[in-house]
Amino acid sequence: MSDDEWESLCDGCGRCCLHKLEDEDSGEVHHTRVACRLLDTESCRCRDYSSRRLHVPDCLSVRPLDAEKRAWLPPSCAYRRLDEGKGLAAWHPLISGDPASVERAGIGVAHRIVSELDVPVHELIEHLIVWETEDEAKVGTRHTLC
Repeated sequence: MSDDEWESLCDGCGRCCLHKLEDEDSGEVHHTRVACRLLDTESCRCRDYSSRRLHVPDCLSVRPLDAEKRAWLPPSCAYRRLDEGKGLAAWHPLISGDPASVERAGIGVAHRIVSELDVPVHELIEHLIVWETEDEAKVGTRHTLC
């Protein structure tokens, strides 16, 4: 797959740009509603995508995708779905032909997230979210890591 084809798999939902916390005991990855400082919380687009790793060295690169990286991606992610042998979801722009289908399906996180610039690191745990199903998130639900 060419770089352009690979990049076209991204649906622009913004979920991969949300901070995650890993339980040290179980290794389970927990997603938060706190976005990378480069993510525009209104449009869910990176403000400096081509140079993002200069500003955020630990920005997740999904090429190549391995099991460890897959665990950090939301269940709805096209990269993860394809790696797991699933097809693209019906709402995916490559299937629907409409980039707005991501928002209509409730997959995009625009307007439901906060920037890391507004949340101290020690408060990340207060912003945990749970993906209700493979394709949707219950944003803002608080949980405690066990």
